[in-house]
Amino acid sequence: MSSHKSHRRRGAAPQSGNPKFWGRHAVLAAIENPERRVLKIWGTREALSSLELPSGLPINYSEVTDLARFVPRDTPHQGIVAEVAPLEDVWLSDVLDENRDNDRPILILDQVTDPHNVGAIFRSAAAFDAIAVVTQDRHAPPESGVVAKAASGALEVIPWVRVVNLARALEEIAEHEFWRIGLTGHADVTLDQALSPRKNALVVGAEGEGMRHNIEEHCDQLAKLPISPLMESLNVSNAAAIALYAAATMRQSKEA
Repeated sequence: MSSHKSHRRRGAAPQSGNPKFWGRHAVLAAIENPERRVLKIWGTREALSSLELPSGLPINYSEVTDLARFVPRDTPHQGIVAEVAPLEDVWLSDVLDENRDNDRPILILDQVTDPHNVGAIFRSAAAFDAIAVVTQDRHAPPESGVVAKAASGALEVIPWVRVVNLARALEEIAEHEFWRIGLTGHADVTLDQALSPRKNALVVGAEGEGMRHNIEEHCDQLAKLPISPLMESLNVSNAAAIALYAAATMRQSKEA
C-alpha cells in the first residue's frame, strides 16, 4: 500500500470567505450533516417557519430582495441562504481503506471545472451509491453555492476527494484493486464490455478536451458509451450519470 497521502477533501480549494448555500435541499442537507458547521441563516419568515432549525443558530429574517445579494443574478434561492464552513479534509487512503470490501464505484473527474456540471455529477454519484468523487485540486471548482445547489444535497453525503496529483491517485486506487475505466469516444469497446464484476473506478474527462493523455495511460481500459452517430458527445454530467448507472446495474445483476 502507498505510504504517500495523495489527497484532500471537498471544499479544500482556496477561496475567499466561507461559502454560502441557497435553496431548501442544499441548506437542509447542510444542517442535517453532523460534519458541517452552519454559521448563519438568512431567510424569509415564510421559508423559515416550515423548518426545524437547530437552537443557537444565528437567524436573520430577510426580504426576498435582500437575499438576492447573496446569490448569483436571477438565481432562485427559495427564500433561504446559509453561510457554512467548508468541510474538513479527508485522505483518499482513508476513503479507500474504509471501503476495502465494498464494490461500489468510485468516480474520478479529470479537469471538469464547471460548477454546475460538478454539482450535477455529485447528485448522480449519490443516486447511484458511489464511494466518492475524486478531482485534482487545481482543476476543479471550490465548494460553493452553485455546486451545492446543483448537487441538491449530495455534497453532504458523497466525499469530495481533492488530490494534488490525479495520476498518483489513480495508482493508489489501483492498489486497492479497482479496475480503472476511462471514458472516451475513441475507445474500441463499450462501457458494458469494460466493466469489471468487482470494483470499478470510472474516469471522466472535461467536455471537448476529454481526458489528458497521462490520465488515459493510468487507466486499465478505455471505453465508450454506445451513443448514436447523430450526436458527437454528451454533456459530461450526463455521461457520468450513465456510467454510474451502468456500474450500478452490473452490481445488481451480480447480486441477483
